[in-house]
Amino acid sequence: MSPNVPSAAQSTTAGKKQYDVVVIGAGFAGLSAAMQLARARCDICVIDAGEPRNRFATTAHGVLGHDGKTPAEIRTTAIDQLCRYETVDFRRGLVTDAMACTLRDASDPLFGLKLADGGALEARRIILATGVRDSLPDIPGLAERWGKTVLHCPYCHGYEVRDSQIGVIATMPASSHQAMMLPDWGPTTYFSQSEHMPDDDMVLAMRDRGITIEHSPIVEILGKAPVIDGVRLADGRTLHIQTIFAGPTVSMPNPVAEMLGCRFDEGPQGPFIAVDPSQETSVPGVFAAGDAATARHNATLASAAGVMAGFGAHQSLVFR
Repeated sequence: MSPNVPSAAQSTTAGKKQYDVVVIGAGFAGLSAAMQLARARCDICVIDAGEPRNRFATTAHGVLGHDGKTPAEIRTTAIDQLCRYETVDFRRGLVTDAMACTLRDASDPLFGLKLADGGALEARRIILATGVRDSLPDIPGLAERWGKTVLHCPYCHGYEVRDSQIGVIATMPASSHQAMMLPDWGPTTYFSQSEHMPDDDMVLAMRDRGITIEHSPIVEILGKAPVIDGVRLADGRTLHIQTIFAGPTVSMPNPVAEMLGCRFDEGPQGPFIAVDPSQETSVPGVFAAGDAATARHNATLASAAGVMAGFGAHQSLVFR
């Protein structure tokens, strides 16, 4: 069974238009939100485009009770469990338009959604759990190793690459902070790419951690993917590196949040949807969770935020 389109749920969407809550995105955040709402007996629909951010990762780690499973396996189990609840519909599709179709009063809006296949839904509440789209530096050999030997989160993947020769490709000022963590997993070289040179205090701190600082930019990743045999530098040298960490810049995978008028904050990797402690956005009735709504990206944090968004959406229906 596909982790994104459970066949048992496909037929349940026919003829249904208005929901208490529509959850856009079936990653860890969206499914966690949906589970809370299903258990609250809310009438919900989960819409998923089938392109989760972690689809490139071989395994997921640090997820309590699921360490070492594939992200697809975790999602499949979650969707199978979710679709046992009688108030849940699951729909494979891409949301192409979203708007407030009526505002009955400020505390009880109604939203309209349109899908790429021509379908249309209405919802009293929306949870945006769309994740983000990653953009990597344009270095030959980098993209095809993403999620395997080119990584972004040491807490998610550092243990699996322990004691390897680790390189950090600087993509933003915060890359030096990422490099500071990594010596706990292996000998680390920081590649400033001639763009993100650490200041004097950071240089001293990095040297205290045993980090080598290299200013000649990486211009090519060497070896047969996904293995990394080394890196070639702009000055012609090659260095023995086995694992690379690189912070991608991120963007929204679709414009739904902008269509709804949600406010954004700026993070070190790019913009994210601004939310309050209940995960509600600047638009009443619209909630957001997961990587789309935080500057800190981690599967467990996404799931926890999804739980909070589910609570928030349900309670907003009760106490409108």
